[in-house]
Formats: sequence, C-alpha cells, structure tokens
Amino acid sequence: MLAFTNADEKKSPTIVGAGCNLKGNINTDHTVQIHGVVNGNIVAETLIIGRGGKVIGDVSANTLFLHGTLNGNATVKIANVFSNAQMSGILRYKTLNITGNTGLECKLEKRKDKKDE
Repeated sequence: MLAFTNADEKKSPTIVGAGCNLKGNINTDHTVQIHGVVNGNIVAETLIIGRGGKVIGDVSANTLFLHGTLNGNATVKIANVFSNAQMSGILRYKTLNITGNTGLECKLEKRKDKKDE
C-alpha cells in the first residue's frame, strides 16, 4: 500500500527511515522524524530523533524528542531527552525534560525571552 499526500494535507510528517542516509538540510513547518542518518541542519515544528536515528548538524524546533543521537547544537522551546539519547554540542531550551540516564555531553543553556531579562 502506498501513501500519497495531496495539497490539503499541509501537516504530513517528513520521515527519514531506518537505513536511509540523507545529506542535506531539512526546513519545514511540521513534524520531522529521523530513524536513519541526516548529515545536515534541520528546522521543524517538532523534531523526533528515534532510537536508531542520528543527526549530524544543528537543529531548531519548537519541540524536540531526543531518543537517538544529535551531534550538533539545538535551539528549542521544549526539549524531551530520553534514556538512550546522546548529544554533543549546545542545547538551548526554555523547558527541559530528562527521562532516565542519558549520554548528554553537551552544554545546557536556558533560553530567556527579552521580557525575562
């Protein structure tokens, strides 16, 4: 069975499947799921890096679900980091949720709105 998207489906997710190796940037206003490897920067509304997923590059999203590996910087509103996650770089966040033991080897920076300063 094949799945197709029409012009009315503006919020369909972008999925990089397991075994896929993508070189290049992803820029979208909806959800991106990474289960393979992306070597490039990602801008998305929601970014999910699955357990087998790996991103080598910088990411920007409203919400990050990190189960896999991120080698780069992340600027997000909400960061959800799970037990198998690994990250190097700088994680800039407004809200940080960590579940279990992670392999974070990154610098954490809490973001502030101009009104908070």
